[in-house]
Amino acid sequence: MSSLQLDSPATPATAVPGRTPAVIRLLVLATFVVILNETIMLIAIPELMSALQITEATAQWLSTAFMLTMAAVIPITGWFLQRVTTRQAYATAMGLFLLGTALGGLAPTFEVLLGARIIQASGTAVMMPLLMTTLMRVVPESDRGRVMGNVTLAISVAPAMGPTVSGAILQVGTWRMLFAVVLPIAALITWGGLKQLKNIGEPKVSTIDWLSVVTAAAGFGGLVYGLSRFEGGETGTAFAIVGGGLVAITVFVVRQLRLQKRGTPLMDLRTLRNRTYLIALIMMSMAFMAMLGSMILLPLYLQNIRGLTPLETGLLVMPGGLAMGLLGPTVGRLFDKFGGRVLVIPGAIGITLALAGFTQVTMTMPFWQLLGLHALLMVSLAATFTPVFTLGLGAVPPHLYSHGSSILSTLQQVAAAIGTALVITVMSARAEVLKSEGVETAVATLDGMRLAFIIGAALSVVVIITAVLLPARANNTGELDEPAKGHFG
Repeated sequence: MSSLQLDSPATPATAVPGRTPAVIRLLVLATFVVILNETIMLIAIPELMSALQITEATAQWLSTAFMLTMAAVIPITGWFLQRVTTRQAYATAMGLFLLGTALGGLAPTFEVLLGARIIQASGTAVMMPLLMTTLMRVVPESDRGRVMGNVTLAISVAPAMGPTVSGAILQVGTWRMLFAVVLPIAALITWGGLKQLKNIGEPKVSTIDWLSVVTAAAGFGGLVYGLSRFEGGETGTAFAIVGGGLVAITVFVVRQLRLQKRGTPLMDLRTLRNRTYLIALIMMSMAFMAMLGSMILLPLYLQNIRGLTPLETGLLVMPGGLAMGLLGPTVGRLFDKFGGRVLVIPGAIGITLALAGFTQVTMTMPFWQLLGLHALLMVSLAATFTPVFTLGLGAVPPHLYSHGSSILSTLQQVAAAIGTALVITVMSARAEVLKSEGVETAVATLDGMRLAFIIGAALSVVVIITAVLLPARANNTGELDEPAKGHFG
């Protein structure tokens, strides 16, 4: 598509109070589809192993590569979103996603399928910061909680629905159907979005520093990849890759601090000077680690210990995911009315209580108790994420919104990788010790899961501490060095 087709005159960043702007509704719908696709492959792994003649470790790369690509690409989006128009960013994100989806459905080999997932992830990596940045620019502060609640609905319901939708499709078709079903829906949303979407703000022409691009991709991508190697028990290799990733991130940070003096950083770290934003980042990271740990452990417990099918597992965890999403708008309205503290502090306590409850899982714990604990965790996360996102980004000056959302999205991926690696490593190590002492495999694995849940509960205590430190409202005083400018970002 030419820039002439993609561009339209920029519209003022204003909205009617009490109504969700059309641009946000479009972006939320598109985000729902791309995030749904992130988890839709999980249940298809056994079939993929059989159809493509690959091992489970190889099949897991379809998820690892997706997360790896997100971690590598998202740091670049802060610069990218400032440089292009809203429509160009949307067209890029959905174009990559459509290309990856079409390629995935036709993939003759695993290698092509893996490439398709990487292309899909590149589109998803642009869509998330685009949604957050646009929201902060077009929604009045008095309405941000309610609108962010609708965003939370899309972001939380989609991953919860992924395994369930996947299980239902796989009952009647092959794994290729997962791509075939998503493709026309995504194409329709892309067409509708380009037809209705208007540009918000003006792009800012700037050069890109390729050393920053390389060190960001190597650093954040290497960190996520290294953490994923812990799951396979390759401790020495994993530590080496994580160490290399941390070195690259250090180089990246030093480079950004130098570029900030010229006003051309790839990722503007001045957002971290804002206390509210920094606390929100820490809280979000810890909550994501705890959440991802439970999202990995609970299906393993239900399938490997309790013998449920993937579809039954998806149905059991679906109510919690739906509750989290459906409560999003209500949480948003409460935030607009009362501020963040009345939601975040009880939410943080609820997260800890739910994870503490999971430390008591047994071979025969009633399914209604498991469902209740999972629902409590999801509802508590709903009460936490909407205020934290809104407070954190709301505290950043407008000209740094794209960088703030980019950092937030990058740390989500890193926190997810850390949480996953941590629980799998702890569970596996504990189980191996017990099995070497003659304990039955199922009992040893269950004890490992309980210890991993204890780690998750301990991490969640940090969420409570940071919740107490957060203010009730964002204090966007534009306290950072530069005045806000009228460009997109």
